[in-house]
Amino acid sequence: MQIVLAPMEGVVDHLMREMLTQIGGYDLCITEFVRVVDQKLPARVFTRLCPELLQGGKTRAGTPVRVQLLGQEPHWLAENAARAVELGSPGVDLNFGCPAKAVNKSRGGAVLLKETNTLYHIVKAVRDAVPAQFPVSAKIRLGYDDTSLAIANAQAIAEAGASSLAIHARTKSDGYRPPAYWPWIAKIKQQVKIPLIANGEIWNAEHALLCQQQSACSDIMLGRGALAMPNLAQHIRNHAAPLPWPEVLTLLMQYSEFEIAGDKGKYYANRVKQWFSYLKLQYPEAQQLFSQLRLLTKSQDILNLLEQQRCIK
Repeated sequence: MQIVLAPMEGVVDHLMREMLTQIGGYDLCITEFVRVVDQKLPARVFTRLCPELLQGGKTRAGTPVRVQLLGQEPHWLAENAARAVELGSPGVDLNFGCPAKAVNKSRGGAVLLKETNTLYHIVKAVRDAVPAQFPVSAKIRLGYDDTSLAIANAQAIAEAGASSLAIHARTKSDGYRPPAYWPWIAKIKQQVKIPLIANGEIWNAEHALLCQQQSACSDIMLGRGALAMPNLAQHIRNHAAPLPWPEVLTLLMQYSEFEIAGDKGKYYANRVKQWFSYLKLQYPEAQQLFSQLRLLTKSQDILNLLEQQRCIK
């Protein structure tokens, strides 16, 4: 079984990857997407989103981190894919699953699931540009408005030379509303020969097992569930108990120090609140604390509140 940490824009940044891979259980991380439009991007764009490139393309725990690209122009995606591996990314991932309106409006992410030929040409161009020893993976949803192109899209990506394909088992229209339609992945698996990775609604070990059974995939990708239970990968892989709340508080303090040092606190308040929106799904204590934290805007006030809670515990 391979467990992959999914990209989540604005919350699973390099600091979150660092912390979650220290806890362990992950085989691979995918970065937040690098937006490609009509140029070959400078190295600083890649290292800003993926500073792991400066340390061999791995987190300090040794987990490989693969750069993800998002765009619609095969040539420019290929040029930037080549640059990513030159800079040290152990492969390239292509985003065909982002449901964000702003991204889809500019013809990126999930909207390309309407264009099977475009998917093929993008993957083919990237595969041709990246040396054979580096994997080229992709992530899709089951479709945009419906599942009518799900199999055709997966076949096009496989035929274009993708090394593997992660499938979020919902359409763009489904958003993140449960359930995830894992049996659809099994249907796709019957029609393509590359490895598939199942994603969507995996919140605990029981869900992971059910997903594996219904999708016929041993490999899984964790997203929101990894934020709700920071040791979810270990919970699934090694039957570890969910991390106790006092230890989660310690992680929150560690993350806070990382974030504030990393960007002088510019995005810290928003990011920690976003993390809490997932933690409260697993921990009642987080729900209670969030009612106070959501009113705070200054980094130091948030830190003081977390420290008070840690002292109480």
